[in-house]
Amino acid sequence: MIRVLLADDEHLIRGAIATLLGLEPDLEVVAQVSRGDEVAPAVREHRPDVVVLDIEMPGMDGLTAAEGLPGQAMIILSSFGRPGYLRRALAAGVRGFIPKDASADELATAIRKVHAGGRYLDPEMAASAMMAGDSPLTDRERGALALAAEGASVRQIATALHLTEGTVRNYLSSAIAKLGATNRITAIRAAQEKGWL
Repeated sequence: MIRVLLADDEHLIRGAIATLLGLEPDLEVVAQVSRGDEVAPAVREHRPDVVVLDIEMPGMDGLTAAEGLPGQAMIILSSFGRPGYLRRALAAGVRGFIPKDASADELATAIRKVHAGGRYLDPEMAASAMMAGDSPLTDRERGALALAAEGASVRQIATALHLTEGTVRNYLSSAIAKLGATNRITAIRAAQEKGWL
């Protein structure tokens, strides 16, 4: 039996996936969690063979949860096929990335393949990631833009990143230019659409 842990904040979806996977003769859902910060403790307690993670969850997003599980076989199941998400997932060691609108058979196939040590990537998502390329933002630009996306002022960003306000303005201006945006809001939106924030 392949032991599976499901992490998704939408109870109905998580329950439906668990029920459908439970119909497979070689798959057993051993745990379900609804928050990203519950994933690591559940992995320690239940020792699943494969963890299936949603990206958007309270407490901690699925990509951050994946980064905290080195060596664990993982699949991201997401309605967001953003190229940056796929790249970040692969960098975290995730070996499967499929859309939420995939069939139960496709998810079961992905679980088996990842459990066997292989990869299972949705072809359309993989092609989008390759065409989008890498993020043009530096870590500092991304950090400043991420804080701006949370509503932080230049002063608050400067304090959080231990920089001067002028340096923060320079990072934000650079990010805006690199993303071909006209202001901070459109830069944030562009970076989020690519999965770079």
